[in-house]
Amino acid sequence: MKITSYYPVLMTDKVRETSAFYQQHFGFVPLFTADWYVHLQMQSDESVNLAILDGGHETVPKAARGGAASGVLINFEVEDVDAVYEQVQAAGLQILLQLRDEAFGQRHFITSDPNGVLIDVIKPISPVGEYVGSYEEAALPVG
Repeated sequence: MKITSYYPVLMTDKVRETSAFYQQHFGFVPLFTADWYVHLQMQSDESVNLAILDGGHETVPKAARGGAASGVLINFEVEDVDAVYEQVQAAGLQILLQLRDEAFGQRHFITSDPNGVLIDVIKPISPVGEYVGSYEEAALPVG
């Protein structure tokens, strides 16, 4: 199997609000817009995509219809997490985890979208201590 694209699709009853949130705060632009589905792409990187789907739409299998995204955490790796943190704070978004460095190799903070989906904004940094050995050599972050 050759996968040609991969992106999350968040089911919600707040399609318009959720789409606007990702456009306003994280730089996505719409490629397709309907009242029940919006396909978003990162303005600065066409390989980063996200879709928003009305969980009650007929294309959702009946057994799952009406569902909404939950238990989901989306990671956005960025070049300057401090700048994004300042922007998110200035916009008045709730910060669920304050900006901090983690021994396992991340400088990050966590906010959430209008559905409660967690958004972990990350800059990889050098891990310390026992975590250095947890990485495959080619995946070891430096920063």
